[in-house]
Amino acid sequence: MALVTPSVTKWVAGTAALVLVLASVSFVVPAAGSVSPVPFDDTVKTGGTAVDTRLSEVEGFEVPVAQVHFSRYRYVIGYYDVQTAAADVATPESTRQFGDPLAVFVSDYARVTPLVDDDGYLRTQYNRHPGWVEASEASFVVDSGARVPSGPLVVPFSDADAARSFADEYGGEVVDWQTLRDRSGSPLSARLAAFDASVADHHDWATQTVAASDSLFDRPVSTVVGEDAPTIEAAVESAPEDTAVYVPAGTYSVETVDLNRSITLVGAGPETRLVGDGNGTVVHVRANRAAVSNLSISGVGDVGTRRIRATNESVDWDTRVQLAYGRGDAGIVLDGANESAIRGVHIDTPASGIIVRESADSVLANLSVHGSETASDGFMGAVLIGERSVVENSTFRDGRDGIYTHRADGSVVRNNRMEDGRYGVHEMYTSNMLVADNVVRESRVGIIIMTRPVGNLVVGNDVRDSDFGFIPAGSDTYVADNVFANNEYGIDVSGDRQVYTRNVVVGNEIGVRGSSTFPTNVVVHNDIVDNDVQVESALGPMRTWTSEGEGNYWGDLPLEDADGDGAYDRAFQPSGPVDAELGRHPAALVLSRSPVMDALRSARDEVAGLRGSGVVDAAPRTEPVQPDVLGALTHAGSPSSQNTTEGADV
Repeated sequence: MALVTPSVTKWVAGTAALVLVLASVSFVVPAAGSVSPVPFDDTVKTGGTAVDTRLSEVEGFEVPVAQVHFSRYRYVIGYYDVQTAAADVATPESTRQFGDPLAVFVSDYARVTPLVDDDGYLRTQYNRHPGWVEASEASFVVDSGARVPSGPLVVPFSDADAARSFADEYGGEVVDWQTLRDRSGSPLSARLAAFDASVADHHDWATQTVAASDSLFDRPVSTVVGEDAPTIEAAVESAPEDTAVYVPAGTYSVETVDLNRSITLVGAGPETRLVGDGNGTVVHVRANRAAVSNLSISGVGDVGTRRIRATNESVDWDTRVQLAYGRGDAGIVLDGANESAIRGVHIDTPASGIIVRESADSVLANLSVHGSETASDGFMGAVLIGERSVVENSTFRDGRDGIYTHRADGSVVRNNRMEDGRYGVHEMYTSNMLVADNVVRESRVGIIIMTRPVGNLVVGNDVRDSDFGFIPAGSDTYVADNVFANNEYGIDVSGDRQVYTRNVVVGNEIGVRGSSTFPTNVVVHNDIVDNDVQVESALGPMRTWTSEGEGNYWGDLPLEDADGDGAYDRAFQPSGPVDAELGRHPAALVLSRSPVMDALRSARDEVAGLRGSGVVDAAPRTEPVQPDVLGALTHAGSPSSQNTTEGADV
């Protein structure tokens, strides 16, 4: 029999008192009855992207919105996207946590004469504002020519004839609310298959883009510096198109080398050293299908940090960032240089290493960028702005961010290593991007996604020894097969309709932070074990991290699996005062089996108001999802800082 110490008795008494208080609280549940729409500004907003909403405000086009009133949730949820609202309302998780939707209202374009402009944006005649119509009484035009930057729009109408007229003029199909819900609420298995297919498509595109750049490095040498031309600048100026300029080993003092034609600048390796004068960018590429390889660069200017500090505070943040991050100094700048490539280059820089600005389908590979030792004094290893590019097999040390993206939709960042910076990968206003198989060590945040983008893919990364492993924003992000270990925080579950699956979250001070206000995210098939605190969650209602009868692995719990189906027989609340101590505190198991806890669990399952905040897993797994990965991490007692993916140093 276990010895019950005074401290155990005190813990049991305190926890039991807390449970009784929670069980006795009177919760206010809105009464059913007549529900009216509220001003959209008064709702708790979710869905959509920051790019869409901000651009609509600036340019004055329409983004149809929705608002949902739930029977057991005190707030009205506002959606910037009607289809996302239809998908969320259709899920059993929403019903379980918030009760039934009392009413769903959507924008009504039947009486404001909508039109689609040449850019595909939805506008109204005389800029009239649409009213509201209950979704169940509306007709919806899908797959028309109306869209926002992130994709097509669903346009609602209170009058079916008006919807058909709009579809006749701008294309699309007219459907009712139930049909829209059925189409939007795809099962998890279908979503996972679609995400995995998107990951494969991104890898295929990146592989093909890299292969297409190979020919840039097979060009015949037309000019040798020191033999055919006295300086690098002279050699570049005289070299014919589609040839290479060879720079032998040595140190070359330069101001700015302008590659304004489709040529390749190639060195003998790290012993070919280009040294700038410290006042600007060292190599500026301004032509399509240009390339730089096999050399080292230093002597970069430090415009970047100075520029963002000096930029007018009245300018909006988006413009400030583009001016500071995209127009500062760098070792190499690609400027409107589509299908260009940089390979095998080492850069020491107080500012950015490489800036890729409006240069579609460019490739950065086998690089080594070393920035300022203090993050606030430095800038980015690589910056991608305006177009998609590939960054792979590279190492970024120190500086501010390893890789920063800004409206670089569709880019692929894979097989890189980032160390000792502020952020490893930093996405701003960037959607549909793949961040795969990267290693991040000793950063403030390993991977961070900001400004509400959509459809990003974060797969197979390994983040350790950092303040925070992963922080997302936006919606429809796929977070899969990653390792987050030995961080202060492992991952943050926030945003809307994100999917977290097959991740290993182990050995962190806090494993998972649940911070979304509206719990539409899916967290399933993850191994979340051996964290000092498994889950920290205080905002919003209780979140259910179970889908289609499948949950997560929380370690070897002292619970039963009587039917042997691989799931424990009762729900598990990792954020709760009792369940959080199962397997750690000798009295937790006894208290968890007490009648008052059984009663509270039963009531919580039936009444949304009794659930409070936190996280519950309705089908906790008895076995890990990634046993080999988890075993390798825990075998040594704590996760190792070694990695399996190394960027190539020059």
